[in-house]
Amino acid sequence: MITPTITQEHDSHHIEQEVYNKTFLGFWLYVMTDCVLFSTLFAVYAVLHNNTFGGPSAHDLFHLPFALVETLILLTSSFTCGLGLMAAFRQEKRKVIGFFTLTFLLGISFLSMELHEFKGLVDEGNSWERSAFLSSFFTLVGTHGLHITFGLLWILVMMGHVLLRGLTSSTLRRLMCLGLFWHFLDVVWVFIFTFVYLIGVK
Repeated sequence: MITPTITQEHDSHHIEQEVYNKTFLGFWLYVMTDCVLFSTLFAVYAVLHNNTFGGPSAHDLFHLPFALVETLILLTSSFTCGLGLMAAFRQEKRKVIGFFTLTFLLGISFLSMELHEFKGLVDEGNSWERSAFLSSFFTLVGTHGLHITFGLLWILVMMGHVLLRGLTSSTLRRLMCLGLFWHFLDVVWVFIFTFVYLIGVK
């Protein structure tokens, strides 16, 4: 009686580990395709950022303190996301909901600032249609913003999973993927801040 039980538990653990491995492999493949996407957009921006066609340049348009606040907000959201993941593996459901709620609110704040910046540029006549520089800027930063929007929706879905189903192995696996995705977006933004804003205003 004991041997079959042990065998079943071993098989169950083996199957669960295979699911984890396949999930993370698939997710890392997705992240790599996103790396290629953003690398391409960075390359396009590098080529076109001086093509202003007589319009304003990055130095004229961007405000470093504003972008710095955006960066600090997003980095803080990455920290709270990490705390949420740690709480999840400790099976602390209330803390998971709390930390991911903070992550969501910080993400919304970041996205609102990004949209405010876009609106300001368009209202001043500096839309993506004005120059190749602005087209590449809106495409690069806008693509990151779309990813943030998807991440925020994912956070809401996962908080629903935690509330309704608890911290099961399946939920933990999905939370891990969400955390990796959110941290990836933070890394991309650090490059955007450095490459577009920090260097651009000099």
